[in-house]
Amino acid sequence: SCALNWPATSCQRQDRAVSGRAMASGGEAGAAVPPAAAPPVAATVNEGGAAASGASTNDSSGAAAATKKGTAVLVLGMAGSGKTSFVQRLNAHLHTQKKPCYIVNLDPAVDNLPYEPNIDVRDTVKYKEVMSQYGLGPNGAIVTALNLFVTKFDQVLQLVETRSTSNDYLLFDTPGQIEVFTYSASGQIVSETVAATVPTVVVYVVDTPRCTSPTTFMSNMLYACSIMYKAKLPFILAFNKTDVVSHEFAVQWMTDFSSLQDAIDESSSYMATLSRSMGLVLQEFYGTIAAVGVSAHTGAGMDEFFAAVDAATAEYHEEYVPLLEQMREDKAAKARAAQDVMLAKLKADRQAAGEVVVDARPNVIPRKTDDDLPTGPDVGPDDAGLVDPRS
Repeated sequence: SCALNWPATSCQRQDRAVSGRAMASGGEAGAAVPPAAAPPVAATVNEGGAAASGASTNDSSGAAAATKKGTAVLVLGMAGSGKTSFVQRLNAHLHTQKKPCYIVNLDPAVDNLPYEPNIDVRDTVKYKEVMSQYGLGPNGAIVTALNLFVTKFDQVLQLVETRSTSNDYLLFDTPGQIEVFTYSASGQIVSETVAATVPTVVVYVVDTPRCTSPTTFMSNMLYACSIMYKAKLPFILAFNKTDVVSHEFAVQWMTDFSSLQDAIDESSSYMATLSRSMGLVLQEFYGTIAAVGVSAHTGAGMDEFFAAVDAATAEYHEEYVPLLEQMREDKAAKARAAQDVMLAKLKADRQAAGEVVVDARPNVIPRKTDDDLPTGPDVGPDDAGLVDPRS
């Protein structure tokens, strides 16, 4: 049988001790282990604590703080771009600024984290057990683990919404393989539900030293463009590792196409020709995106990054919230239209059977015509010949 992490008690809304991450509360010694056929996912999602979280179980901030929600920062990027180190640097910077933050780890395959997450997918889903139980490879196991975790994501949303009133920022660290989160159903569910709950900003971390090649730069920009238009959320480009290579060349390529074309002209390959064409297409994309240079190693650019996050949060309230309300209204209108179609079909079926249907009283059927109905102040439903069709 699999060594599953299956808590016996309900989700405890308490912060974990900073000294170590607990493995899903309620798993006492001697507790019954579910059969091996059960999925390797915990019954509940449990919350932990981080040194810089600033979360409190009694939420003494008062009613005034309840009206303001912190910003969720979804950190995405290619494998090796430094996402996890970047999240740690953000956590450390906020800690030095005495600003509370809340961290959610969504990478089930990571072995060690440099920070203490408040919610950890590894506490709920066992990645290696998923691989062995379902016979999957690394990427397939990550996708499956996220799919299993999303089945409990309503609990995560409750915790995130509760903590958003006492934390300025909520950091989400995503899997290293960006495609398994960006283009999977579970990743879309996470991004959309979080964005519908709290203000949300998408951050795409770029490996700056690897972007010195124009073709690699264009590949990253194309990926960033795809993510931005898929998420439809405020978007920030974070050029990481500026302590190794400055990001100024990338900013120049984004703002001055001639400089990018000069760099591309140094190569005559097919990829260079494609990059030149894509550069012209993406000029519109560059004009609507915020780009900052940061270093997860030295902490450079943190103030500029959080200034960009605050500006993106204002953009969320100005543009995304009205869009979200419109989407909700459209969904409600579609539901009402579907209900009207069903009622019209029911009415047509009952009329075809010889029954007379009164729209104002859908739960009753008149047995007499209007000319036969008695009138007067003492006339009741029984005198009018109206009966409950359920009787």
